[in-house]
Amino acid sequence: MGLAVLVASRGEHSLVSEIYQGLHIDLDDLDSALARILEAARGVPFAGVLGCDDATVELAALAANALALPHNPPAAARLTRRKDLARAHLTESGCAVPIYRLVDLTCSIEEQTAGLMWPCVVKPLNLSASRGVIRADDLVEFIAACDRVRDIIAESNDEFERTHVLVEAYIDGFEVAFEGYLHEGELKLLALFDKPDPLCGPFFEETIYVTPSRLNKVTQSRIVQSVARACRAYGLCSGPIHAELRVDERDAWILEVASRTIGGDCSRCLDMGVDFNLEEFVISLAIDKPLTARTPNEARGVMMIPIKERGVLRRVEGLRDAQNVANVESVDILVRSGHELVPLPEGNQYPGYIFARGPSPGEVVSALREAYSRLNFVVAPLFQVVAE
Repeated sequence: MGLAVLVASRGEHSLVSEIYQGLHIDLDDLDSALARILEAARGVPFAGVLGCDDATVELAALAANALALPHNPPAAARLTRRKDLARAHLTESGCAVPIYRLVDLTCSIEEQTAGLMWPCVVKPLNLSASRGVIRADDLVEFIAACDRVRDIIAESNDEFERTHVLVEAYIDGFEVAFEGYLHEGELKLLALFDKPDPLCGPFFEETIYVTPSRLNKVTQSRIVQSVARACRAYGLCSGPIHAELRVDERDAWILEVASRTIGGDCSRCLDMGVDFNLEEFVISLAIDKPLTARTPNEARGVMMIPIKERGVLRRVEGLRDAQNVANVESVDILVRSGHELVPLPEGNQYPGYIFARGPSPGEVVSALREAYSRLNFVVAPLFQVVAE
């Protein structure tokens, strides 16, 4: 694309040269981080600024705003990374969101349960990848869930985020993921992913995404309208949009609208060689020279390989058998032997991905399931030494 890249991150000790040699900032101090970015921009003017995850979208918006580059309003970007603020804003704007409330973990949990609907879902205010998301069917499970989430968020640098959780009504519906973008305020769809595995709890580990969606056209249109309404409510106007929704007979309910692309390596299932790459496309939006968006002609899918057992990874067996499954493109294991595997709700990463494409979504899903069934993650118990 003819662009030089400057990576701003916490990575002063990174082994990756682009990160180590990049701009080192404190992501918990927006003022100082912004000042560092603007100082760098005075030396070499930027063509665009792009936040790559939930933790950086607000800072990116602040920097792009100060440099008069394409951006979302910083206040809008902040809404996308704080679930409590997002729910309040969407509710005021008449968007379809689950009934919710905030719970203060520093106060009596029992005294805050009056009127709660069962089942409900407990969520941290700003974590992603379903980390810390727990379903509770009654009061006993609810108290246990709050205690468990308290430990997960204990290291947050924000006191409010460390002491509060979002609690919302559980919606028994079919879950989908929306991948699209905004340009000059207009929302466009790139792909609508079905999530064929049931996400009923107690934890909500996402596994398979497959596109095109098999939902009927009316339902798909309702999903797009719900996401567009949420974007307008936030004030988003530029860049990538990743949204998660639950669909039932009543509505398409917004669970999340993020001003970033789909997480991890999942975006690779939208790649089309030299014709289209999601990362290049998003960069083109950030410099206000949008490339032509393209969508795959055949069915595509990805499985985020779940962690079923906690422990230290020794080896992964069955890789060749999994890769030989018809319609499977690749099986990518990203963690190495000796890595600690931590399942949800405490864990926050996947050990790898399986990619497939085929004539139909059903065949893609079958290929992903078959490939996964041939993998065996051999783990050893993790023993922790605690000083007395």
